[in-house]
Amino acid sequence: MSKESFKLFARNHPELISSVMSGESSWQKLYELYDIYGDDNDVWSKYINNKLTKEYSFRDVFNSIKNIDMDSFQKGVQNLQKTIGLLQGLSLGEGANLVNKTYTPKEVYHHMED
Repeated sequence: MSKESFKLFARNHPELISSVMSGESSWQKLYELYDIYGDDNDVWSKYINNKLTKEYSFRDVFNSIKNIDMDSFQKGVQNLQKTIGLLQGLSLGEGANLVNKTYTPKEVYHHMED
């Protein structure tokens, strides 16, 4: 195996860079593995995450929804609504008037003027 083919292999698998940067492995060790086993071997499963895309069926989605605790979900939605209402009140209601209001001192009343 050539160095150029290893470089191409490393470019196609950025997980190898993470492995070297974290100190888990070295480029020399990875190159030796590549030279001995090639690019299609189980030895790479330690370094390369083969992310398989899974297609979800309606049954999978339904089972996920079935496991949700609706009471806690409803409480979460209510808390979110309260928070949004509070933020709207601060930006549109009295809170905005307090922030944008300028201070104007009252005139001093002189009861006994000469």
